[in-house]
Amino acid sequence: MTTSIPKTGLQLRSLVKESGELELSLVDTDVAAPGPEEVVVQVEATPINPSDLGLLVGAADLSTATQSGTADRPVITAKIPSAAMRGMKGRAGHSLPVGNEGSGTVVAAGSSDAAQALMGKKVTGLGGEMYAQYRTLHVSQVMQLPDSASFADGASCFVNPLTALSMPETMKMEGHKALIHTAAASNLGQMLNKICIADGVTLVNIVRKAEQEKILKDLGAKYILNSSSDTFMKDLIDVLAETKATIAFDAIGGGPLAGQLLVAMEAAATMGAEYSRYGSTQHKQVYIYGRLDMSPSTFPPGVGMSWGAGGYLLTYFLQKIGAEGRANLRKRVMDELIA
Repeated sequence: MTTSIPKTGLQLRSLVKESGELELSLVDTDVAAPGPEEVVVQVEATPINPSDLGLLVGAADLSTATQSGTADRPVITAKIPSAAMRGMKGRAGHSLPVGNEGSGTVVAAGSSDAAQALMGKKVTGLGGEMYAQYRTLHVSQVMQLPDSASFADGASCFVNPLTALSMPETMKMEGHKALIHTAAASNLGQMLNKICIADGVTLVNIVRKAEQEKILKDLGAKYILNSSSDTFMKDLIDVLAETKATIAFDAIGGGPLAGQLLVAMEAAATMGAEYSRYGSTQHKQVYIYGRLDMSPSTFPPGVGMSWGAGGYLLTYFLQKIGAEGRANLRKRVMDELIA
């Protein structure tokens, strides 16, 4: 086992205080020596995903943020509205590490062949606590990066790519024929378009701005709808009648959009059918995987009686598909990174 690692390293911590304040700070933490199947990664790059922000800043009002501490050890403090503290109660008083994924160099490795094979290699890792100088991970939590990939390229190999890959897989597993995605011009949305185009999956994209429409058109997307358009609902129903899309992945979360998607799916499903007071028998599903809008989600009349709405988390999907399924998706991510 190689052990040329420092005893401690800096790590970013997020603390919710009982007083109703968020505190972000850098702290010295022990660098765990690797076990036989583990490696120590010197972290070089990490992204900030929406899922990171939930833990990093929680419900804090960042317009109240102030800085204290020193240049080497800054401390950021922000107030948390009293109403929002109810949701933060469970983590009050606990200093939590942050950062789902990142990339770096293996500087120490355990005794197993798998660990030793990664010694000195450039890797990408998923395991939490990645906003740190060093992170000890099991070999199953890392993938070796190609020499041509930069640390920035490799920092985001897990959350967005695997989430994008999971959406058409979920569509197929649940027996749907096409899917809908909101916030479709996002980084994840652009990945999803490339995947669906390559795999021949029908994708309906929902954006909010004209410039976002252009981004997707340039990628070759076929179905692009602007939720700000006066004809949005009519256009959406027409497209869903054509595509038969009955599953949606919603990154907005709050407000009327999730309900509008279900109403449009129901309208498309009943088009030309005999009237039933219970609506169509076609199951319609909206998965909320982001909360760009923190207001309540609203579901109006008109959705019928065969529908579902719920949360969607990559972790649960990866658990469902098993080790072989996870390995296949990870291989595809790496193959396309090399390409």
